[in-house]
Amino acid sequence: MSDEQIDWLSPEELRVFRAFNRSWEAVSARLDADMERETGLPRTYFDILWRLRRAPDRSLRMSRLAEITHSKASRITHAVGRLEAAGLVLRVVPEGDRRGWLAVLTDEGLRQAEKAAPVYARSVRDHVLAPLTTEARGQLTAIGETLLARLDPEALPGAGDKEERS
Repeated sequence: MSDEQIDWLSPEELRVFRAFNRSWEAVSARLDADMERETGLPRTYFDILWRLRRAPDRSLRMSRLAEITHSKASRITHAVGRLEAAGLVLRVVPEGDRRGWLAVLTDEGLRQAEKAAPVYARSVRDHVLAPLTTEARGQLTAIGETLLARLDPEALPGAGDKEERS
């Protein structure tokens, strides 16, 4: 296929996408750095702990945890294994149901999640919310919800189970 046959993005389309993509990559890097430096937890591990904190009985099936974090099963297995080794999560087979494992937040995991939450909130405020005007925040919310409605409707506020919203 030659360059003339490729349906390239227009300069405006490319600018929109690059602005979105590069800004999200920069924000993600800052959030990750803040969480690692101030809590010792990777942001992805904090996300797992926080979702378990919000889940009924502080537990979720490993397959469900992978699904709601948009992770591969092997990646969740590795992350939960590291969290388990640190005493923050337990993996258990549900009583009477041997189809899969549950990840269960320990009391220490709950303490760590609640200790890390203000760091995460401050980082989000500093790197995402503070630079935006009230109008820009509304626009960003509308853009995010529009994309979610098309790509992942269950992630919209008010959709899905309690543990999925964060």
